[in-house]
Amino acid sequence: MTTLRIPTPLRTYTGGNSEVTVTGGKMSEAMNDLTTQFPAIRPHLFNEAGELRPFVNLFVGESNIRDLQGLETPIKGDDKILLIPSIAGGGFDTAAMVE
Repeated sequence: MTTLRIPTPLRTYTGGNSEVTVTGGKMSEAMNDLTTQFPAIRPHLFNEAGELRPFVNLFVGESNIRDLQGLETPIKGDDKILLIPSIAGGGFDTAAMVE
């Protein structure tokens, strides 16, 4: 199973979990599993058309899926996925998002 790291601002929607386990062979399946387990997080990640919101960044390892195959990016069971929402204005410390 794949581990998905949840940033602090979104942990409210995952029962306080900083990491969740998701299944799937590609990113879209993993995200579907995430939103099935935690339906309240869906509107914060996807728009009404079911598309990933532009400010949501997903990384497999160190690679942003937008630079790969988007939600069709293949994933393996030992992959670590990092979810980082963009925040506008001022400085931003990504380390604080995953503590």
